[in-house]
Amino acid sequence: MKHLTAFDASDYLDNEELIAEYLNAALEEPDPAVFLAAVRDVAKARGMSQLAKASGLGRESLYKTLAHGAKPRYDTVLRLMRALGVEFQAVPVKKPTEDDAAGAISR
Repeated sequence: MKHLTAFDASDYLDNEELIAEYLNAALEEPDPAVFLAAVRDVAKARGMSQLAKASGLGRESLYKTLAHGAKPRYDTVLRLMRALGVEFQAVPVKKPTEDDAAGAISR
């Protein structure tokens, strides 16, 4: 019988570019819990104690902030992002044009 281990994204989040891509992919999901889970994975990859210290949060507070079902404050999320070495950016959403709609129909 083969033994399978559960997939853990934190095992693969070993550089800033990959972390940023991972968090951006999570931000594309409409459910905010997906983003919080991604931040939790990144925190685990970086080390919870290190992130707690870098963000100015207590370790216990960090675990509570990143717990399933938590609804952290915006300023707390910003502190975590800065401590993780990533930032949020606003970019305009591309609105579909008539040409885009016509192209979708012809495909």
